[in-house]
Amino acid sequence: MKEIILVTDGSADLPGNWKEKYRILLLPLWLRFTETSYRQDVDITPKLFYELVNKTREIPKTAFPSPDQMAAFYHSIAEKGDQILSLHVASKLSGTFTAVQQAARQLINELDLYPIDSGAGSAALAFMCRDVRLLEQAGYSIQKIKQHLDQASKNLKIVFTVDNLEYARLSGRVNLLQSTLSSLLKLKPVIELKEGLLEVIEKVRTRQKAFNWLLEYAREHTARADFSVAVVHANDLPAAEHMKELLEKLENVKEVVITELAIPVAAHLGPGTVGLVLYPALSSSLYQGNNE
Repeated sequence: MKEIILVTDGSADLPGNWKEKYRILLLPLWLRFTETSYRQDVDITPKLFYELVNKTREIPKTAFPSPDQMAAFYHSIAEKGDQILSLHVASKLSGTFTAVQQAARQLINELDLYPIDSGAGSAALAFMCRDVRLLEQAGYSIQKIKQHLDQASKNLKIVFTVDNLEYARLSGRVNLLQSTLSSLLKLKPVIELKEGLLEVIEKVRTRQKAFNWLLEYAREHTARADFSVAVVHANDLPAAEHMKELLEKLENVKEVVITELAIPVAAHLGPGTVGLVLYPALSSSLYQGNNE
């Protein structure tokens, strides 16, 4: 049986060597500054991205390939009879998943393409991709793997704090009046992903209080079950490393990884953003035995 071809999109935050280790293919997203377009991780790096924003005072428009371009991409990585599991950022946050569904309909008689709406994004996509590989190696069918991912998406948590609302304001993701008021009061919003949408759930006075809030959030939500945790950051590795040290002391946190926010996400949140992805730890009993 040929290995599942595993695809995710450019909103995924993949730690270290996970892309190579778990054989994950990326569907790159595009960013457009004024009249120039950049393909993620090909024409633009995080360093260049922040330089361009500071210079132009413009947040780039993010875009995903058309269904036809996606169909061509899948043709380039697979042949007839291959199974492709394609995991994507929450459909409520991006049109990527809808475009993948349209591409799947075009390819229905050529490739076995299974689009999955993660209901999330960031490092949650990384953890899901790793689960796919571990469960596949244990003999799970693609249908069983999809069921597992659906359950995981219901139990994961994503929360983060934004250091400066300027990026969110420029991108239009935060109401102008709200962002101006929060900036004047020097408030640090805490934002949670709820049912595929971003929602401000708390505002605190200082960055340190925001970090303390994130830690208590993690302590509360990992109290009764085992979790893998990713600390995601936008151009603030020292803060992420400090948060990792604190999280590793929590009883039910089985691992902590650090990853930088992908440019399409950082484009709306800005440097200094630090967040947590709490993902249900995969039980060893699940991936050590065949479960067709």
